[in-house]
Amino acid sequence: MGEPTPTRVDVTGEAASLVRRLTGVHGPVMFHQSGGCCDGSAPMCFPDGDFIVSDADVHLGDLHVGLDRDVPVFMSVAQFAYWRYTHLTIDVVPGRGAGFSLEAPEGVRFIVRSRMLTEPELAVLEP
Repeated sequence: MGEPTPTRVDVTGEAASLVRRLTGVHGPVMFHQSGGCCDGSAPMCFPDGDFIVSDADVHLGDLHVGLDRDVPVFMSVAQFAYWRYTHLTIDVVPGRGAGFSLEAPEGVRFIVRSRMLTEPELAVLEP
């Protein structure tokens, strides 16, 4: 078997556990990486379909969290122009979540950890 296929987005085990719990309460969920304003640059978790995506958004990938359905992650096209060379990992830490994100009442908040994509990853991800 070869190397795993590179991705633009991943999730930590702790964040995946929270996503499974939130899905049990709210049904299927999705993420949209916020570009700022009142929620900073936090990954926002919504019930699937509550945040309408369009051609103005980029589908970064899907998170494998141990559910029958993977969790899609999106970002605005304008923000992607700045972050296209970055790998994002969605994590969770103690603290107050963003007001519109599903984890807000849980006493935790989703955050994004980032690193630059490597040259071999970019060769696969960038057409």
